[in-house]
Amino acid sequence: MAEQTRGGLDRRTFLALGGGLAAASALAACGSNTGRGPSAGGSTAAASSSGGGSTVALSQWYHQYGEKGTEQAVKRYASDYQQADVSVQWIPGDYDKKSASALLTNKGPDVFEYGNGPSIDMITGKQVVPLGDLLGDARSDFTPSLLQRMTYQGKLWGIPQVTDMQLLVYRKSMLKKAGVQPPKTLDDLLTAAKALTTDKVKGLFVGNDGGVGVLGGPILWATGHDYLTQDNQPDFAAAEVYDGLKKLHTLFTSGSLLLGAPADWSDPSAIIQGLTAMQWTGLWTFPQLKDALGDDFDVLPFPAAPGGSPSVPVGAYASCVSAKSPHVDAAKAFVKWLWVDQTDKQLDWAQSYGFHIPARKSLIEQADDLKSGSAAKAAHMVNDVGHAQTPLLWTPASSTAYSDALNKIIRSGADPASQLAAVTKTVRQELKRVSA
Repeated sequence: MAEQTRGGLDRRTFLALGGGLAAASALAACGSNTGRGPSAGGSTAAASSSGGGSTVALSQWYHQYGEKGTEQAVKRYASDYQQADVSVQWIPGDYDKKSASALLTNKGPDVFEYGNGPSIDMITGKQVVPLGDLLGDARSDFTPSLLQRMTYQGKLWGIPQVTDMQLLVYRKSMLKKAGVQPPKTLDDLLTAAKALTTDKVKGLFVGNDGGVGVLGGPILWATGHDYLTQDNQPDFAAAEVYDGLKKLHTLFTSGSLLLGAPADWSDPSAIIQGLTAMQWTGLWTFPQLKDALGDDFDVLPFPAAPGGSPSVPVGAYASCVSAKSPHVDAAKAFVKWLWVDQTDKQLDWAQSYGFHIPARKSLIEQADDLKSGSAAKAAHMVNDVGHAQTPLLWTPASSTAYSDALNKIIRSGADPASQLAAVTKTVRQELKRVSA
């Protein structure tokens, strides 16, 4: 995207948080971080639908998107609804903090969006209502990893609106010139990065921090592990993970990584300017990549180590309903209408305001921008090898502890076993807290 990231939480920032300081309340990846730049300011607008003769008034909150036309689009969607008068509120600044605080009062929204669904504290605090009954036969059409991320104790707490993702982009011409094949394994990635490095070009760019902020999830999935097991126990303190992290430290010290780039990983300028042959970035960069490079780029998931699998982090803002709403049933009906029934609006939201992926498989097939080339490959990765950025029970405290450990391991060569043992202690404390 051409737009720069704004001060608050846009979709790009949301997804970028997934690998490091991903608070459970804010996280994608997909996201969501996710590619939407600065907006001039917030506003509140009533999108009245009095044609239905309804006296029910609903308040709907969105964070402040930056792409041109987004605010007008959601107001238009709301005005098309005939069963209630929906007032759209465009919230600038720290949306997560404002929305979380508002849920504790009687003046909050009826319907609101939240990164990867409501946080575990919102759910256990009974601040939101379950929405699983809204999907019906459409359930199988949504990205499974995102539905799983938004599910707790068998109940779905948010409806995904649109999907964003991170992935590996490479310059085809540079790999061809160096006689390098696109890496399929983690060892291949290190070998390719070294072979592609010259006195003017680095082989790989994974962020100015050496991957600390974005590779926390991919290195777990690559080694056959995850943040948490299926029964919500720590799954990262394992020999395979230690080996994978040691390889990331080797990569950091190899001289093959681009460090200190003018713009960080979420901006494609490093690979466009030829500073690197491969870059970890997001789907939202595709318009810029296409304009600058034409067909001289392709995409890959993060490669697998022995015993693991390739992966991409995905994220999505989700539509949620406040438990304090005086019109819970009406709010749920509106969410179902917009994010389950109105597939034309869902496709419009994904494709007309930036470069994103619909949250439903059937709509991916209909999206013109995703029908061919590298974009089609990326879209298939979402459901084939996509992982939600972090689990629902991965709290801000857990995320901070993990990110701090990654920084010491990847950048300074600290012992992975001892560092992750300390993280395990924090994570267990958090799991006990949220499960109490």
